[in-house]
Amino acid sequence: MKDFFNNWKLILLACLTLGLAPFFPEPHLWGKLKWIAGGAIGMTFKDWFDVVLHGLPFLLLIRLIVIALFKKEDVE
Repeated sequence: MKDFFNNWKLILLACLTLGLAPFFPEPHLWGKLKWIAGGAIGMTFKDWFDVVLHGLPFLLLIRLIVIALFKKEDVE
């Protein structure tokens, strides 16, 4: 399981598939984020779970980027 969370290729694939699906008319996560920015009026537990589900790959990607940046700083 540790290998999955540290594998750039799998995380990027998850971002492009699960993170952005469905793609048309707009990515699902983008629509949910706009809804939250608009006040999240009418959002149910299902909608919040959906945000977490579609947002998790991007959180994992951000985690990998932060880890890579801190590793570079330690080396220099």
